[in-house]
Amino acid sequence: MTTLAANKPAYDGQALDLTGKSGARAFRNTLATVLITFAFILALIPLLWILWTVISKGYSLLFDAGWWGESQRGVTVRREGGGAYHAIMGTLIMGLITALIAVPIAILGAIYLVEYGKGTKLARAVSFMIDILTGVPSIVAALFIYAVWITVFGFNRVGFAVSLSLVLLMLPVVLRSTEEMLKLVPDELREASYALGVPKWKTILKVVVPTAFGGIVTGVMLGLARVMGETAPLLILVGYSKNINLNPFEGFMGALPTMINQDRTELALEPAADRVWAAALTLILLVLTLNLLARLVARFSAIKSK
Repeated sequence: MTTLAANKPAYDGQALDLTGKSGARAFRNTLATVLITFAFILALIPLLWILWTVISKGYSLLFDAGWWGESQRGVTVRREGGGAYHAIMGTLIMGLITALIAVPIAILGAIYLVEYGKGTKLARAVSFMIDILTGVPSIVAALFIYAVWITVFGFNRVGFAVSLSLVLLMLPVVLRSTEEMLKLVPDELREASYALGVPKWKTILKVVVPTAFGGIVTGVMLGLARVMGETAPLLILVGYSKNINLNPFEGFMGALPTMINQDRTELALEPAADRVWAAALTLILLVLTLNLLARLVARFSAIKSK
């Protein structure tokens, strides 16, 4: 004991300073900060450039009330006037049908993978198929629905067929995002619910899903934004119409992507060019509005901790 006490260094009463950085560490930290900031700015430049180009060239028609309440019926590429009401409504209708089909399937699939199917062969098969769907191009999904909907069953080219193809594109996005959100829910919440004698299905419905609700809604909006700008399914599965058609099961329908495609070959003409840029800006604002609404819904619907 005497020897140990003698060899113990004397304590001078001052606390050890463990917050200081060596010169090499400080340099690496500064270098990493500079590189990350530079990469962020570099990635932001094309985004801001695109937004500025679309806004500067497409904002003028958006202040016209006719743009939001009229269609392009009877309007030629050389003539000014008309609106995008038919295309806006067509985009919203097909997007809504897509979400109504894809979102329940995706959420139920994610719940199965996280809560019920861990380690099972079926779960691995589902996960593998979702990975395949993630990389499927939109034109391949459209051709598949064309082969089934039109070639096999003999149905017509309609807006509902477009929604079916968009389901194949939206499903993996929503399922994967929902799966990750459900994995982030602490197991302690599940165990506390089970300890109170609550069944597993009610625990998932009342505890797990509400806890991850904000992330689920964000994933749904990401998936919806992913499909609302697709053009290939529209070109293959439904014809473009300048008239107002709100029935997705009959006739051609207008949509903002096909409205852009309709006039893109006549960009030398000022009326056509103005409509192309205005339709592109309208599509951006539409997706932005849906995302903001989703954020509000997720914010006010989430479980608040006391």
